Parts: sequence; C-alpha cells; structure tokens
Amino acid sequence: QVQLVESGGGLVQAGGSLRLSCAASGRSSELYAMGWFRQAPGKERELLAFHTNYGHITYHKNSVEGRFTISRDDAKNTIYLQMRSLKPDDTAVYYCAAKRPGGSDYDSNTYNYWGQGTQVTVSS
Repeated sequence: QVQLVESGGGLVQAGGSLRLSCAASGRSSELYAMGWFRQAPGKERELLAFHTNYGHITYHKNSVEGRFTISRDDAKNTIYLQMRSLKPDDTAVYYCAAKRPGGSDYDSNTYNYWGQGTQVTVSS
C-alpha cells in the first residue's frame, strides 16, 4: 500500500504564502498521479492540481492557476503545493492524494490513497 504524509499547513494572513508537502511511501512506484485537493466547511471537495508520473502532465485549476503551483521531487517521492497571494476563501483542509492508473484524473473518486489533510486558514 501507499502512505501519504502531509505537512505545511497553518495560519497565514491574506496575501501571504504557504508551501505544502506530501511525501509518499510504500508502493509509490505503482502510482500514476498525485494531486492536491481541498475541502472547505459546507463545500464539496475540489481538485486543485495534479501531476502525472507517466507523461509528466501538470494541471492547475483555473481559479488558482498563477497563485498555486504543484511540483514534484522524484528522488524524494514528494509533491509540493506552493501557494501565494492567499485569500480568506482559500481556507480549507488541504489533502494530498494519489492514484493508480484508471479513470479521470479530475475525479476525486478515482484516487486510491489519501493523506489525513492539513488545515490552511487565511485571515483577513
């Protein structure tokens, strides 16, 4: 199995920056893609970004593109989410997820492994 460990969340003022990390261990060589999701209270989980291992395809949600950047360190089996110009609406629990091949990479239900989440709170 695969384990995902997230870190980097916290409290930040609007306009500030945070860098989230997610380290994968276990059978990480079987993974097709890793991504970042978030879920705010009362809202559905939303995809923010993903990166595929096979084709090195990177996707960012339009609403965060230019502020959020996903990156990957293959040697460390770790992905990152650099978040800049944070807004109060960015407040949510941020999740790292990974998947084996299959289904749409845009669908959270196709991701097989999930981190426990890290809270990001942006104050005004």
